[in-house]
Amino acid sequence: MGSRANRVGERWNQMGYEEKSSVIQEEIKRVSKFPSNSVYAVHRLKVLNKINDLLSVQRTLSQEKELELLFTQLSL
Repeated sequence: MGSRANRVGERWNQMGYEEKSSVIQEEIKRVSKFPSNSVYAVHRLKVLNKINDLLSVQRTLSQEKELELLFTQLSL
């Protein structure tokens, strides 16, 4: 991963649960306004919903790493 991804990952790790949840909810609202036939929007919503699911449960170390990787790739 590049340095930008590292910065995003660090930012994610510094956020609390409420802030992470808020960021994801705002992005879901934003992407929901895209055309319903947009492949990009459909995929992004799937990723955002996966992140939301992982945020709402107690996670294993591998799930925590998956969550960090998903967030890093979103470029929020």
